Amino acid sequence: MDLGIKGKRALVCASSKGLGLACARALAAEGVDLIMNARGAEALEASAEAIRKEFGVDVVTVACDVTSQDGQAALIEAAQGVDILVNNAGGPPPGMWTDWEREDFLAALEANMLTPIALMKALVPGMIDRGWGRVVNITSQSVKAPIAVLGLSNSARAGLTGYVAGTSRQVAPFGVNINNLLPGSHDTDRIAALDKGNAEKSGQSVEEARAARQATIPAGKDGNPRDFGATCAFMCSQYAAFMVGQNVLLDGGNINATL
Repeated sequence: MDLGIKGKRALVCASSKGLGLACARALAAEGVDLIMNARGAEALEASAEAIRKEFGVDVVTVACDVTSQDGQAALIEAAQGVDILVNNAGGPPPGMWTDWEREDFLAALEANMLTPIALMKALVPGMIDRGWGRVVNITSQSVKAPIAVLGLSNSARAGLTGYVAGTSRQVAPFGVNINNLLPGSHDTDRIAALDKGNAEKSGQSVEEARAARQATIPAGKDGNPRDFGATCAFMCSQYAAFMVGQNVLLDGGNINATL
């Protein structure tokens, strides 16, 4: 299937590894030129060079902390004129409700709500002027069903979801579609770290902790980042023109809900 986005330009945040990298690779496979971002310059450039060699697309790298004001300014300057924006940032640490102070919530809001909003405000007007654009915000399955130990993430990502629900309907008449992509457990460093933490708390091996967690997923396994990236690419395609303000869940059936 030709997704109809060859020659478009995309900004993919936090794309040196994990789900962000999977999205960048899937877009590059469709002929999309990229602006890739991450905090670590070495890992970012290595991932970018691999994409250049494999897919032959133009890749610009911006190594910065996109949650900082300076990082956002640098990234927005490099990304002027993009057709596609994939917002992504690592989630805040797990814990208990008694652990979190005001500063913890402010940091979570900055990373997982205010930063993607800032990038949308900066880049969506250009998409509107050109009459075409796609925004995919990578959020979490927790906006459908909260995860107790991820309360910081629950709060910040739910706020972003509410913002997108209203904003997406305002920009849709101009050919710009904003949607959210909600991952469950995928085979990434983030999930590996959570498994390690659970193992330490429970006295299990990491393998035992992982197997116990995966047993709760109807699909019986973690998701493949490659498949996640392909879903993101579809949501950025010509075929997603009628998808507005939706929350697309990729969790192997983990969230037991009718809607």
